[in-house]
Amino acid sequence: MEYVLHFTKRLYAYAGKILYINLLGMVLISFLEGIGILLLIPMISFSGMMNLNASSSPLVSIFEFLQNVPQTLGLPVILGIYILLVIGQNLLQRGITIRNAKIQQGFFRHLRLEIYRSLLQANWHFFINKRKSDLINSLTSELARVNSGTNLILQFLASLIFALIQVGIALWLSTNMTVFVLGCGLVLFFFSRTFIKRARTLGNQTSDLAQSYLAGITDDFNGIKDIKSNTLEKSRIHWFYSVTQRILHEQLEYIRLRSTSQLFYKITSAILIAGFIFLSVNLFHAQPEQLLLIIVIFSRLWPRFTIIQTSMEQIASTIPALKALKELQDESKEARELNERNDDDKMVEPIRLEQGLECQHVYFRYNRNESVYALQDITVQIPSNHMTAIVGRSGAGKSTLIDILMGLMKPEKGQVVIDGVPLTSHHLVSLRQSISYVSQDPFLFNGSLRENLLMIEPHAREEDLWHALEFSASAEFVRKLPKGLDTLIGDRGVKLSGGERQRIVLARAILRKPSILILDEATSSLDSENEAKIQEALDRLKGKMTIIVIAHRLSTIRNADQVIVLDQGRMIQKGGFNQLAKEKRGLFSHLLGNQIEAANQ
Repeated sequence: MEYVLHFTKRLYAYAGKILYINLLGMVLISFLEGIGILLLIPMISFSGMMNLNASSSPLVSIFEFLQNVPQTLGLPVILGIYILLVIGQNLLQRGITIRNAKIQQGFFRHLRLEIYRSLLQANWHFFINKRKSDLINSLTSELARVNSGTNLILQFLASLIFALIQVGIALWLSTNMTVFVLGCGLVLFFFSRTFIKRARTLGNQTSDLAQSYLAGITDDFNGIKDIKSNTLEKSRIHWFYSVTQRILHEQLEYIRLRSTSQLFYKITSAILIAGFIFLSVNLFHAQPEQLLLIIVIFSRLWPRFTIIQTSMEQIASTIPALKALKELQDESKEARELNERNDDDKMVEPIRLEQGLECQHVYFRYNRNESVYALQDITVQIPSNHMTAIVGRSGAGKSTLIDILMGLMKPEKGQVVIDGVPLTSHHLVSLRQSISYVSQDPFLFNGSLRENLLMIEPHAREEDLWHALEFSASAEFVRKLPKGLDTLIGDRGVKLSGGERQRIVLARAILRKPSILILDEATSSLDSENEAKIQEALDRLKGKMTIIVIAHRLSTIRNADQVIVLDQGRMIQKGGFNQLAKEKRGLFSHLLGNQIEAANQ
């Protein structure tokens, strides 16, 4: 119950005094219902079915004032009081229900915002170790189950308060009979623990299946082109059939569990009520009105006991979701990228690089339990307003080095220095705002071209947009689109070709007017004509901003001021393009020779 208590405390912290007001309202409703039940005796008495004066129960003193009321007025007065009680009770109930809904939905939104914020503020390493589909599942299915659990907690509290008030009235009427019934209830609760444990087990299965389901369909739609081109539809439909069959089985198991527990309670309730009436008459010698009222009280209480038990089963089934969400929150907070002094709403000035970036004896491993380093003893200087190219075989550590320079990763050893000042979380926002990054897998949001461009620079003018498009050799094809800049480009820009997407992302990067431009294979999808245009544009930027380029096509970096060659996480060469090309035994010359040979074939 650790996780239930955790979220109950969070609910209280969010709702504050309103929760107390609602609890007091629930107590008042329970009292009003109890008074309504007690009014049954004078109702029956004034109807002539029972002589109230002949009774020696504690009820006589309560309704003694009614003995002087004329018979003709007594019943209307009692019925009027009863109607007023019911109206008051239901008006209170309506208000509390609405207030509870506000608390529940507000708390749900609060959790959703808090988790989303903590996820976006987590560092890049956190996301490397997570499946996107698991994070989406946490923000949708698991969060919905937590919301349902919050509602169940409120229902549980309402039922518990009602039960305690009614039991108090029953104890006042007859201690012996009430203790007997409560003892039977405790026995039932003891035997019902099996249902609660089974509900928690099924809750774990629900979480696992939801993750598998969402992960599978996310992969399918991300890779739909590969599925169709390789005729994998049949195997993926078979997987979908299998996972949905398991979901169906799990849901049926849960329904069987609930129906079995309800059947158990209904049968045992009937047996207990029959036994209770028999013992009340023959053992406890209960007064008729006492027996009547206690039967009425417990006939109303048994459904509440059933609700309490059902709520406990349902809460138990949501515990895995509560646990998963709390662990995700804790993990994302632990991976928080920025320190508390960074204010999201505060305007942060981007860094204007004066001297340059520097890595000093940087070591990095993705998994510190393994001995393999992605980067080993990297010491490089990237001067400001120059073009630096980073080359090497696949897996040499080029992208990892870029991630460290951008502050996405923290070195295990060594440090990154900006204009002579070590990079810390305090400078991270300023550094990121000075960078424009174009990856080899360009990402565009599902919207129009204009929306994608304005996302990075909301106040850009129309002429600024077209200037950026001209720079990236995109203006010509954008003008030919049906709606120009307002053309919708689909999910991840699927309506554009790979080269067109790459050019739009490059235009977006330039629109920001960064002081540091990082291109990670940013021209890999372009034809030679458009690549040449972009190379010319980059040449015009030399001296105006710091450009860092990762390139496999070595011919595209001929004009770089310096070339850094990585191999197996180490820097093995550094110098100008022509200088490295002349080093016949060097890796750069070898890679360049292979590309020239491949181009001539």
